[in-house]
Amino acid sequence: MHPQFDPPSRGSIAGRSSSITAAFFQAIIPVIAPSDQDVDEALQVLGMSSEHCVCAYCGDTKTEWDHFRPIVEKQLPTGYITEIQNLVPACGKCNQSKGNKHWRTWMLGSAPRAPFARSIPDLNTKVDRLAAYEGWRPPTRLDIPAIVGSEAWQSHLKRWKGALAALAEAQTHAAELRHLIETHLRVA
Repeated sequence: MHPQFDPPSRGSIAGRSSSITAAFFQAIIPVIAPSDQDVDEALQVLGMSSEHCVCAYCGDTKTEWDHFRPIVEKQLPTGYITEIQNLVPACGKCNQSKGNKHWRTWMLGSAPRAPFARSIPDLNTKVDRLAAYEGWRPPTRLDIPAIVGSEAWQSHLKRWKGALAALAEAQTHAAELRHLIETHLRVA
């Protein structure tokens, strides 16, 4: 294959299982909209303002807010919710690279696009501000299975596992169809 040719990947239906898992649990996690004062206070703790709001991890342009503490870990909800004390401004590359890792481990690690790996300037200042933010306000942490009850919780988990099984089945079917199509191409 030509060294300059890098075709798009085929894609995978089953490869979307982490997105489906996140969706199943994010769909039940409460979202508490902060007041303007809460946002201003959070930004102040992070050394920012409404006029200067950047990625808390690397300092690039903010494109979104990241869950500072993961709401899904090891394929189960952690109990943290979407609220200002669990959100920090972030850029897309940091948010995607961090995933559900602990912020400090990720920031100072060698993961692709992690601030340390990218030699981001003033990294210790950013770490110190995020450590202050971590202690700013205690986050809400819920025992979701206890709140909804065992029967409702098991029902939700069953639906989630069924969705994952359907993805795997669809991937197998897609591979069979791809084989038929590729066979047709070789014959034609």
